[in-house]
Amino acid sequence: MANRRDALVVLAGLAAGLGVARAATPTQAVPGEDGLYTQPWFMQTFLDLREDLAEAAAQGKRFAVLWEQRGCPYCREMHLVNLAKPTVRDYIRDNFGMLQLNLWGSREVTDFDGKVLEERELARRWRVNFTPTIQFFPADLAAAGNRPGVDLEVARMPGYFKPFHFLSMFEFVRSGAYAEGNFQRFLQDKFAELKAKGVDPAVW
Repeated sequence: MANRRDALVVLAGLAAGLGVARAATPTQAVPGEDGLYTQPWFMQTFLDLREDLAEAAAQGKRFAVLWEQRGCPYCREMHLVNLAKPTVRDYIRDNFGMLQLNLWGSREVTDFDGKVLEERELARRWRVNFTPTIQFFPADLAAAGNRPGVDLEVARMPGYFKPFHFLSMFEFVRSGAYAEGNFQRFLQDKFAELKAKGVDPAVW
């Protein structure tokens, strides 16, 4: 009996060890000091949004701003479920420059019109009220004029989307489909295309 108990203790220890190793895996997002989950490929910048968009464009990417806040369960879900899927993560990383901002943060950000505000002030200016919210911007600012970001965004993801819809929104922006129709129509066309190929979108 003692041998069996010892064996169970050893197995439990091994399982715990595996759990620790798994938690330390660099591909798994963990919250930082500010309580926000993050990704190693998110943009690290001086928070001048015109410069950030230009930097993304120089790499052939679109620019997006992601708003999160401490303790947001849907933000956590986005990181640990959506962005844990290689297909989703790799598409976004390869095609978008993603800047993460804190809904209640105090870092100074320079808006597209040159106005400098703290993150929380910018959130109010851009009418961002909950998290996660993702705002997508034009491919370039050549004809943008001196306007704030809220007037420049080409699409907005208002809240948490399941992985299939989440990825589809990024495809919607990357393809420029927002210039021809709305996201709902884009989704309907994508569903129809997948079903014609015998792929069930519900698998996502």
